[in-house]
Amino acid sequence: MPSVAEMVVKVIVPDFPPDELLISEDGVPLETDWHAVEIGLLRELVHQHFAGRDDFFAGGNMFIYFNEEQLRNKDYRGPDFFLVKNASPMPLRPYWAIWKEGGRYPNLIVELSSASTIELDHTVKKNIYEQIFRTPEYFCYDPDGKKLDGWRLDNGKYRTIDPNDKGWLWSEQLKSWLGTWEGFYLNRETTWLRLFTEDGALVPTTEESAAKKVASAQAKAAAAAQSSEEQRRRAEAAEAEIAKLKAQLELKKD
Repeated sequence: MPSVAEMVVKVIVPDFPPDELLISEDGVPLETDWHAVEIGLLRELVHQHFAGRDDFFAGGNMFIYFNEEQLRNKDYRGPDFFLVKNASPMPLRPYWAIWKEGGRYPNLIVELSSASTIELDHTVKKNIYEQIFRTPEYFCYDPDGKKLDGWRLDNGKYRTIDPNDKGWLWSEQLKSWLGTWEGFYLNRETTWLRLFTEDGALVPTTEESAAKKVASAQAKAAAAAQSSEEQRRRAEAAEAEIAKLKAQLELKKD
């Protein structure tokens, strides 16, 4: 029987694929201009919503790798948008490799469907995000039908997230509502998927936030100017009253 000093502990290290085999794009373009812009909008809104924090990564249209077999079968997934908590936004990444990220999978995924992907989004991808990624929340938005579906992981299974009276879905991961909004973004007027605060206020884009600050500053300046004008009128009225009283006193002396 070998002594303790002679015993060898065998550690099995996963054989992860070399970096040069991991592709960052497959040459397949996004479905439409709307899809490309919406991905950027979601990333911007999450950064606005989590302003001042650096403990999350918001990715869009990036491949997520989790094992070597996935690479061989070219079965990697590239969610339209995903959020990973407790992760640094740096360094810049061409893809998300689970073994390089401390084993962190997305906490939230959003797929922006099209006629060619909606069935896949609701079946194959949903199963992968539920059973392999174990992603706590998964949302799927169909821009053609303007329909938003969502699921939350509950005891290992996805359960449907019920909408509120506006059709919005609450995200525990974001602590905000996801819902549709009609308006302009990047000079495009259409229906967008956006974030709303717990009390229903629209999470602003960077431009909207700046415009709000400008409007607030202008309102304060106008109020100050109005106050100054009011004070000037009161001073003039007081001076006129004093002059009137002085004139009355002069008349009494005469």
